[in-house]
Amino acid sequence: MVIRMEMNIGIDIGSTTVKMVVVEDGLIKFKKYERHMSQVRQAAAKMFAEAAPVIGDRPFHVALSGSAGLGVAQDTGMDFIQEVFATKTMVQKLVPDTDVVIELGGEDAKIIFLTGGFEERMNGSCAGGTGAFIDQMTSLLSVSVTELDRLSMDHTRIYPIASRCGVFAKTDIQPLLNQGARKEDIAASIFQAVTDQTVVGLAQGRAIEGKVLFLGGPLHFFDGLKERFKKTLRLSDENAVFPEYGLYAVAMGTAMYAEGLSKEFYLKDIIDALNRPALHSDVRMETPLFKNQAEYEEFKSRHDKDNVGMGDLSSYHGPAYLGVDCGSTTTKLLLMSDDYKILYQYYSANEGNPVEIVRKQLLEIYDQMPDSVTIAGAVVTGYGEDLIKNAFSFDAGEVETMAHFKAARHFNPNVDFIMDIGGQDIKCFKIKNNAIDSIMLNEACSSGCGSFIETFAHSMGYQTKEFAHFAIDAKEPVDLGSRCTVFMNSSVKQAQKDGANVQDISAGLSMSVIKNVLYKVIRLKNSAELGENVVVQGGTFLNDAILRSFELETGKNVIRPNIAGLMGAFGAALFAKELSKETSSMLSLEELKTFSHDAEPLVCRGCTNRCNLTVNTFAGKRKFISGNRCEKPLGIKNTVKLPDIYDYKLTRIDEMRKSKNETARRGSIGIPMGLNMYENIFFWHEFFTVLGFNVVISDVSSRKLYSSAQQTIPSDTACYPAKLMHGHVQNLLDKGIRTIFYPCMTYNFDEGVGDNHFNCPVVAYYPELLRANMAALSDAVFLYPYFDVNHKKDFVKKAFEYFKGYYSDITKDEIKKATENAFRKYEQSKLDVMEEGKKAIQFARENGRRMIVLAGRPYHVDPEINHGMNKLITGLGLCVLSEDAVSGLVKKSQSVNVLNQWTYHQRLYDSAKFVKGQPDMELVQLVSFGCGIDAITTDEVNDILTRGGKLYTQLKIDEINNLGAVKIRLRSLLGAVEERESDSK
Repeated sequence: MVIRMEMNIGIDIGSTTVKMVVVEDGLIKFKKYERHMSQVRQAAAKMFAEAAPVIGDRPFHVALSGSAGLGVAQDTGMDFIQEVFATKTMVQKLVPDTDVVIELGGEDAKIIFLTGGFEERMNGSCAGGTGAFIDQMTSLLSVSVTELDRLSMDHTRIYPIASRCGVFAKTDIQPLLNQGARKEDIAASIFQAVTDQTVVGLAQGRAIEGKVLFLGGPLHFFDGLKERFKKTLRLSDENAVFPEYGLYAVAMGTAMYAEGLSKEFYLKDIIDALNRPALHSDVRMETPLFKNQAEYEEFKSRHDKDNVGMGDLSSYHGPAYLGVDCGSTTTKLLLMSDDYKILYQYYSANEGNPVEIVRKQLLEIYDQMPDSVTIAGAVVTGYGEDLIKNAFSFDAGEVETMAHFKAARHFNPNVDFIMDIGGQDIKCFKIKNNAIDSIMLNEACSSGCGSFIETFAHSMGYQTKEFAHFAIDAKEPVDLGSRCTVFMNSSVKQAQKDGANVQDISAGLSMSVIKNVLYKVIRLKNSAELGENVVVQGGTFLNDAILRSFELETGKNVIRPNIAGLMGAFGAALFAKELSKETSSMLSLEELKTFSHDAEPLVCRGCTNRCNLTVNTFAGKRKFISGNRCEKPLGIKNTVKLPDIYDYKLTRIDEMRKSKNETARRGSIGIPMGLNMYENIFFWHEFFTVLGFNVVISDVSSRKLYSSAQQTIPSDTACYPAKLMHGHVQNLLDKGIRTIFYPCMTYNFDEGVGDNHFNCPVVAYYPELLRANMAALSDAVFLYPYFDVNHKKDFVKKAFEYFKGYYSDITKDEIKKATENAFRKYEQSKLDVMEEGKKAIQFARENGRRMIVLAGRPYHVDPEINHGMNKLITGLGLCVLSEDAVSGLVKKSQSVNVLNQWTYHQRLYDSAKFVKGQPDMELVQLVSFGCGIDAITTDEVNDILTRGGKLYTQLKIDEINNLGAVKIRLRSLLGAVEERESDSK
């Protein structure tokens, strides 16, 4: 490769790597690529030293680029060029016919559009969809980056995995691992997540087409990632270009830029400048965790008092009780004596195969256990509960919230508050009258959990325990705030670049973890809310810096048991003891020796949910199916079909979808089934049918439907229900429908119960966005008028004026008749739902069933949005109601403490008011990620329920459909209710 210049050096200092090229007389004489492990200046100096034989003592031109290069340039006097322009310079000289450049780095991702108007788009502070994301995933799967790539090439299916950030993705991947999913499929799914993040999160609606140049480390090293990009973007081999110099593209462009500089440098001066301390720093500091060693010793002494005694398994006689906690990132196992001593314990990472880990530990227990010991009970809890229970024939499974509660009570029977911080999960319980009064869990994000500290420690080359201990000696902890851990990752990197040492960063991270939990998860207003008796647990609290940060932030001395990381397993063992069995049904030693486990993926075709199932086969005969949301795949036929208003609504819509107007004289008109159409479809379907149209409703939402138009989505922050609209419009176009109707509606139907009746701004004007971003609509007639359906006369007038412009034969009388029929149909549809709700309540009470009001917005009945939660609930033996099925049963609408501008919000408040007076009914609120106005409702619904003595449960939902965490929440709610009721008797 020839680049016409003298000696010029380009350095690209990215978020995780340093790249350098030395060009002499147009030829690359030296190139180097390596990770800097956040030691930016040292790594750059080392690289210059290695290039010394090539550079010699001659002068040269040099320039810097990259996300971490600016500060170095300022301190050393070298010129800086923004990396996008460096890339553009390189592309224009070497591959001038490129249309689009996609570059993925360690924490940076960018797309540069060169054809059709120059534009660049980069990620913000979040490192989702980058090399750091992939690194986190390899750590989670316990594989090398090379093995991850190899595994991905042998996949048979793709799972939907969150692509926005690694923290979300971990929450999706871990349940798949616990259910027995193949690593090959997960590896390919990780690469697909990176691809989706680029297409949706960065491209944001602009088409990636033509000749695409792929640059950066991840796109150089991973063949599996290359494959996913080519298939997703439908690129030919000629248009998907992965150059060998992709690693050095920015450095090469930087060297080309340096060619035109006048200032010259010498090697010694550069190395000396790089070895000097940083000249500037914006790092803010916190107070040290401990003033001195004596204060730390007093702290240790106080907490060493809270412990469980240890017993000797080899000399023990009598019954023993086994508890296993198969968590999101770790497996914990504990064998307890009859007098509550620990006979055996185990705590380790899942390593992507919890079944094999548990098998090995059970064999170890049998090997150490004398004949005088009998395992009288075995109970499992955690994410992998169902899998482990079925694999090893345990006596029972227990929802993890109840297991942790039971363990905490063992240490303090008067406990008021329990906080458990695990690898990716946060569980906080308020205790009242010796029963769980409220449960707070983190959402799909694991902000504030131990996995972030673990990942960062490993990225620095330290073991987690070693890295955590550094915080004890910190003199000036870095103030990192209380932000999302992925955003915090960027703050940490910046602090290191500004000279903060590892001790101060470790302490700052510990403080941030606690602030995240207190102010993001439980939204603490003051420490009095925690009560006087606080028990903290979870492996993360074994970190003394985390524990100290908690005590300093809350002003409370708390109990941390010596088995803080084993509390779930200890609680499970306590449950096992309560089973009062003589001998456990757990597999014997002989059965464990011949035990085998095979996992086979398949897709259930029993209903439209299309659940991704994993068929686990144990010892060649016993089977366990995971991933199901109902009983169909299990071959279980319910003799009684439980009422499900969500299912009822979907059936009504499906009936309309299947209907056809055989006498339609004006042809077909398509309606995309999403957002407010889930309720308004009854109005519009009747309106157009009376006008002589054949109304075609788009298909039931699915991941495939979403993917069909995801490249046209202009914003990654929009809620998933909104994003789905692109797929529904594309679905209608694929059906050959050339006229599509989807109106803009500032106002919803006025029910006269709120302060106003606005539609959500996204819902109200999303048709405008579809028109602007879906090029395929230019070949169709897209009708998106602004209508207000609250004044019939005005509506008739405006509708006539609008449609007359498209259908010259239409009359005002036709519009008037269609409007009258549409209003009657709409009102009747609402009455039908309320009547069905009354029937469901009657059925539940006649049959002794509990009810869940699954409260949200009309579009939450969409199975692709709720991911089959209603089926999951009926599978737990409960009847499902919706907010609009019960909100009309209150005599007077709930007065609230907020300005209530939205029709659907008042339904939420009224349904909460109704539920708080029903002893056999609970409310679960569905909230979509990205829904800003629902931030108002969550606090208000919570307040209404808790004032009525009810538990509040919120489920945040997005495009990811793994319901492991949802099932835990629902079972936690039911367990807390049952515990409360049993204690009140």
